[in-house]
Amino acid sequence: MKEYIYQIFKELESKLEFVNADDVIITIPKQKEHGDFSTNYPFLLAKELKRKPIDIANQIIENITDAQKALEKIEVAGNGFINFKFRKDFIARELHKVFEQSIDYGKSKKYSGKRAQVEFVSANPTGPLTVGHGRNAVFGDTVANLLKAVGYDVEREYYFNNAGRQMRILADSVRLRYLELIGEQVDFPEDYYQGEYIIDIAKKIYEEKKDSLKNSDDLTYFKEIAEKEIFEDINKTLKRLGIVFDNYFNENSLYETGKIDEVIKAFKEKDFCYEKDGALWLALTKLGMEQDKVIVKSTGEPTYRLPDIAYHIEKFRRNYDLMVDIFGSDHMATYPDVLAGLKILGYDTSKVKVLIHQFVTIVKDGEVVKMSTRKANFVTLDELIDEVGPDVVRYFFLMRSISSHLNFDLGLAKKQTDENPVFYLQYAHARICGILRLANEEGKTLGNKFELLTSDEEIDLIKHILNFPEAVLKSAENFDQLVLISYLHDLAELFHKFYHEHRVLGQEEELTSARLSLCKATQIVLQNGLGILGINAPERM
Repeated sequence: MKEYIYQIFKELESKLEFVNADDVIITIPKQKEHGDFSTNYPFLLAKELKRKPIDIANQIIENITDAQKALEKIEVAGNGFINFKFRKDFIARELHKVFEQSIDYGKSKKYSGKRAQVEFVSANPTGPLTVGHGRNAVFGDTVANLLKAVGYDVEREYYFNNAGRQMRILADSVRLRYLELIGEQVDFPEDYYQGEYIIDIAKKIYEEKKDSLKNSDDLTYFKEIAEKEIFEDINKTLKRLGIVFDNYFNENSLYETGKIDEVIKAFKEKDFCYEKDGALWLALTKLGMEQDKVIVKSTGEPTYRLPDIAYHIEKFRRNYDLMVDIFGSDHMATYPDVLAGLKILGYDTSKVKVLIHQFVTIVKDGEVVKMSTRKANFVTLDELIDEVGPDVVRYFFLMRSISSHLNFDLGLAKKQTDENPVFYLQYAHARICGILRLANEEGKTLGNKFELLTSDEEIDLIKHILNFPEAVLKSAENFDQLVLISYLHDLAELFHKFYHEHRVLGQEEELTSARLSLCKATQIVLQNGLGILGINAPERM
């Protein structure tokens, strides 16, 4: 319908020389009495034409041709707004698009031919995924789904590091637990990994090696086994949430292939690098930033910034049109330095979109559950899935803006009532499936006489259904899952309102068939929308 109005203005260009359809902005009025769509275009022209907006609006209306007889009313409102109200039968007939496209309804090809990479989770293999990793995982996967829905060829990538101090501590934690299992007295340091998972890994080593490693100080084997076991667990956990990666990228490969040295050399050639106090500094103040930053410590160990710059250069070499990084808020201070480093080296950082999510707090019976990976008093993502199920986990991680701290309320998550927002959506879908099953048992079929759907509740529901593709596109372009979530909740609410006011079965045959089609269209949109969020649409509840 919006496109139809734009086409009207396009045709007006040949009649009125002051009209430029590209400048017209069409919006949906907040008040229903103002019609289906509105534009303030006459106000934008008033200064240039030195005329009153209301006079311009009237001239535009006088010259409009409604070729498809789609409009019930075009009127001037206020001092020059133009309001458009579509005929109900025209609106209703648009439902055919849902059935033509079915499982593809809501998708678009706007970004077809473009490649996107979404990097998320990227937890080092030092322990099970926590709820903090869970928010990152679910949001990243949903962003990937949204980008795919609007035409991108999407790759999901997991970036990790299996070297460095934390991996040595992990390996030694496992070694000490192994020694305990064979009866050795050990002094287990407080800053080592304390979790039960460390003991489980040690048990597997003991089952295979017995006490043959009793006198071994070599951590290599312990590290390899720990990494393998933990990564297997991480992937199992992610698969429970329907998350599968296309690529894994190991930070170590940047060192092994000399990519780190290449970056340092490039900075030096561009005179953006200098030594001070035994460390290597990146001269960010040359770009107007507040201070220079260390990229190699005096110990010779690179800071986070250097390998991350090298990693992003590898992304650019793979020719993505869009690179999305999903980080926790602990990256807030460092990612601008990485982008600045890329800019120094001549890369187009507008292709990189960094999305930062805030932390998660688990609340149980009104009390906050404390979390620490090393102390092992954390809630693992697996435990959370066991507690409330994958659909609830995904939805609750998505139901707040990523810029907000998330309180995950276990009590609410377990409720099987309308108070639980994911239950509300899934119940709407299951209810429609129940109606369609009953109709099938009674020999009723879907009909295409959509013009019989004329009540306010029916038309409001249809208009909302027709807005689904725009909601998906807006969600994807703004990297904002809340647009889609809000849309789906409004859809469920409009359906329940329609169903409360109007009987579907037991009406005159053609009206029953038309209403069954409206139910089916709603079910298709709910299923497609929940699918993008990675949530099941059950047929029975």
